[in-house]
Amino acid sequence: MAQEIEKKFLVKEGTDIAKLGNAVEIIQGYLSSVKERTVRVRIKANKGFLTIKGIGNASGASRYEFEKEITIQEAKELLELCEKPILSKTRTNVKVGNHIFEVDKFLLENKGLIVAEIELKHEDEEFERPNWLGKEVTGDVRYYNSMLLKNPYKNWK
Repeated sequence: MAQEIEKKFLVKEGTDIAKLGNAVEIIQGYLSSVKERTVRVRIKANKGFLTIKGIGNASGASRYEFEKEITIQEAKELLELCEKPILSKTRTNVKVGNHIFEVDKFLLENKGLIVAEIELKHEDEEFERPNWLGKEVTGDVRYYNSMLLKNPYKNWK
């Protein structure tokens, strides 16, 4: 089984994401968004992907992940079957030390939310923390992409 180990952080307010690198638009939907498993369809940089994720461990940092590239046409067709609304964001990959942070700037119903994720080899792995990295939110289900569809960021305030 493929295990995904990642930590998630808020990005500090006032951080100019555009200065960190080039952003790619991502559109994604969920065929299933139950906590035991999510089945995601994504279009990113003119490529389609189907991803299945299992339930996270106690810390929320580790879980099963299966991802397969599919055609753009297949992704578009599957997005039509997905739960509504569809999630929209931009992603900027930022190299910091030996790691890449995926910085997601959410759009539409989740506008104003900026989250950075880092994939690790193990949960205790050391990594360099850039000055724009804010509070850790790993394991906080409110920040799961699948939950942002059910309770968008705009409703939090």
